[in-house]
Amino acid sequence: MLKSHEGAQVDIIDRLPTPFGLVRSGVAPDHPETKIVVNQFSRVAANGSCSFFGNVTLGRDISLSELRKTYHVVVLAYGAESDRSLGIPGEDLKGIHSAREFVWWYNGHPDMCDLSPDLKNTESAVILGQGNVALDVARILLRCKTELATTDIADYALDALRGSTIRKVHLVGRRGPIQAACTAKELREILGLKNVRICINEADLATSPADEEEMRNSRIQRRVYELLSKAASVHKDNSYSDQKELHFVFFRRPIKFIPSENGSTVGAVQLEKTALKGDEVTGKQVAVGTGEFEDLKCGLVLKSIGYKSLPVQGLPFDKNRGVVPNLRGRVLSSESETTTVESGLYVVGWLKRGPTGIVATNLHCAEETVASILEDDIKGVLKPPSDSKKHGRTGLVEILKQNNVRFVPFSGWEKIDSKEKMAGQLRNKPREKITTWDELQKAASE
Repeated sequence: MLKSHEGAQVDIIDRLPTPFGLVRSGVAPDHPETKIVVNQFSRVAANGSCSFFGNVTLGRDISLSELRKTYHVVVLAYGAESDRSLGIPGEDLKGIHSAREFVWWYNGHPDMCDLSPDLKNTESAVILGQGNVALDVARILLRCKTELATTDIADYALDALRGSTIRKVHLVGRRGPIQAACTAKELREILGLKNVRICINEADLATSPADEEEMRNSRIQRRVYELLSKAASVHKDNSYSDQKELHFVFFRRPIKFIPSENGSTVGAVQLEKTALKGDEVTGKQVAVGTGEFEDLKCGLVLKSIGYKSLPVQGLPFDKNRGVVPNLRGRVLSSESETTTVESGLYVVGWLKRGPTGIVATNLHCAEETVASILEDDIKGVLKPPSDSKKHGRTGLVEILKQNNVRFVPFSGWEKIDSKEKMAGQLRNKPREKITTWDELQKAASE
C-alpha cells in the first residue's frame, strides 16, 4: 500500500503487544528460514508513514464502527484464532488439545503459556490430521531436544519436551496417502528425522484408478505418495530399541474419545475404518465409514482439523464457510445476489479466503486486496472519515486514550525484541521469548 500510494498513512492494529502474527506464533521454531520475512516487515514498520498499535483488541478496545468513522480504509487481517470442533463424544476430556493451542504453547503465545500439556504420563500421542500443521507438531514431539535447544522455542516448552515420555506418534487421516494434505517439503523433513522409525501399513499404499488419476493431475500429491512409499520401504526392517516411532495411519476417522481408568483424561481414540468413494458433485474421492472399528491407545490427542475465523460486531460474516463475504477483498454486505459493497471496508488473508496456504499465498492475497483499494480510490468511491478533525492516527490515539488503552507502539516492540535477543544470547538461542501478557507490557514500557 505504501509503495503504491505516495500519500498513504498506514496504522497497524494488533491484539498482541508483538507484531508479525503467525510468523511469531505459528511458524515452527525449527524453521528459522521462514521467519526471515520479519526483516521485510520491520523495514515497512520503520517507514514514517506506518505506525504500530499493539495490545489493542478489536471489539473490546475499539469497535469496527469507530474505525470506519476514523479512516478512509479499514482492512481486516485478523486471521483465524479459533478451532473447528469434531463434535464427537469425549472431546472435552483432559489431554485433548487443538494443534493451534499446542503450537501457540511451544511458540510462547501469551494466551497459551499456561496450557501445560501432559507429556510425561504416556508413551503414545495421536494427531488427528495429516496437513503441514500436523507434521509440525509431530516433528516437535519427536525431534532431538538438543536441536530444539538452539531455536526460539519457549523455555517452558523445551523443559516439558525434555521430560516427555512420548515414544510413538500416530498421524491419523480419513483418506489415503495420495490425499494427505501436507506438502512434499514438510513431509521430507519429518521423514528424515534422526532416530525415528517410520511405520506405514503397506496395504494402505495400494492405488486405485481414481488415485492414479489424482496423481496425474497433481505433482504435489504424486511427490507426497512417492516419499511415503520410499519411507515405507526403507524403514520396513529397521527397528532399534531406542528409536521413536512415527506412524502414518490412513483410512481412519475418529468416532469417539475413550477415557482412561481415572475417567477424566483421554485413554484412547475409537477409529472407524474408511474407504474412498467418488463424490458425484465435486468429483473428489471422499471417505465413507465401513462399520469396522478399532481403538488406538494414547494419553495425548492433538486435533489438527482446521482453524476457524470469528466475526466481530458490525462485520458481515459467512458462518458456514467461516469467512467474510468479499469480492477481490472488498467486503460484501452478504452472499446474496442483491449484495452491496461495504464502502471502505476490506479483508485479507485467512479471514478472506479460509485458513489455507503459506506466507507466499497471503502475499498474493494481499496484493489482490490492495489492487481493489487503489482501484476504488481512483474511482473516487472511498468516503472520507465522518469527523475530519479526528481522523486517521490522531483520531485513533484519542479513542484509545478515552478508553484507557495502553497501546504498545513499534518502539515498545523494539524494547521487547532487544530484551528477548539479549536473553537468547546467554543460551545460544536467537531469542528467549517473553511469554506472559504482564511481562510483555512491562518490557515494552521500560
